[in-house]
Order: sequence, then structure tokens, then C-alpha cells
Amino acid sequence: MAVRGRPRSFDRALALQRIMDVFWAKGYEGAQVSDLTAAVGIAPPSFYAAFGSKEAAFREAVDLYVATTGSAAVRALDQGPTARDAMHAMLQSSIDTALAAPQSSGCLLVLGVVNCQPDTEPLRDLLIRIRADTEAAVRARLDRSVLEGDLSPSVDTRVLANYFSMLMQGLSMQARDGASRDALEALVAPSLAILTCDAPPLAKRRSPP
Repeated sequence: MAVRGRPRSFDRALALQRIMDVFWAKGYEGAQVSDLTAAVGIAPPSFYAAFGSKEAAFREAVDLYVATTGSAAVRALDQGPTARDAMHAMLQSSIDTALAAPQSSGCLLVLGVVNCQPDTEPLRDLLIRIRADTEAAVRARLDRSVLEGDLSPSVDTRVLANYFSMLMQGLSMQARDGASRDALEALVAPSLAILTCDAPPLAKRRSPP
């Protein structure tokens, strides 16, 4: 018999976790309300009563992701005294997150909204803002390394932060395409080599005279 209402023991926090997993595995466009209700074990009317709409549920799922799994890479920036230590920990954390995803679907913040339609543009913009916050955290860590003398003052930390943000997104895409842990981890050491580079495009551009 189909479930017609919310179970008596309905646990909203657990339901949101399961909804997050569905969005993580399928993305916003790929996840249907029927997928969400099946994961939670409630009927559509109870889903809408509990979460309001599919979009509202996605926003809550993103908030949960950012507060838990999605913040792991940023937290890793505090590991180790050097920029190399921090970037290594961050990339390793990104790999762990991407491979922990349901169906190894990468990072929800990268792949949650891909085939953007007009009605999903606000959600795309939401993920863009969160990714920008992550990049800002990476740059702040690199700026600290410059102040501490770990990185050369000539290094353009804006470009370098963008580079590592691009790497995290690339690792997520590779994981979704089926890359193994060994294949992803093999990319970390070459990526870190750029920290020893003090030439364009990492050198700060000089203003024209």
C-alpha cells in the first residue's frame, strides 16, 4: 500500500539528510519530487507540507551540505603550517568528498545545478556565491602564507586561489566521470608544484608606468 501521509515517527532532520543525498546523486534537475518522497518515505502532500517546494528543499539541502560535508575542504585549510600543507589537505578533502558522494557524483556545490533553465538560475547563482566564498577562503589562507614568509610577496594570490578552486571543481567532474581514488590523488602532487613557481601567470602583474 502506498504511503499516504507523513509517518508518525517522521524525523525532519533525517528526511533532509536523505533529500540532500538525492540531490547530491542526481542534481537539482535530475531529481524528481517522486525521488525525494521515495527517499523519505512520505507522500507528495506531506513533502510539500514539510519542505514547501522542491526548490526550498534544495536550498535547505545545500545549507546542510555546506554545514557538514561541504565545509570539509575549507576546514582543511587550517591543517599544517605552510601553504603547501594547506592546499594538499584541501585537495585531499575534496577528493574524499567527491568519492563519498552517492554514485560518486562529485561535489553538490559544483554539480548540483548544471543544465540551468531560467527557473533554476537563482539556484545556480546560489551555488556560484558559495563557490566564491570557498575561493575567498583559499585566497585568505594564501595571503596568510605571504605575510608569514612562506610564499613570495610577488605571488598573485588571487590567481593562485582561482587555480586551486578550478582544481577542486575539476576533481569533482573527474569523480563523476568514474575516476578512481588513485587517479585523482595522482593529480595532487603536480598541482602543488605550482606553489614553487614565481613566474607568470602567478606573478603579480605590474601596473603600467
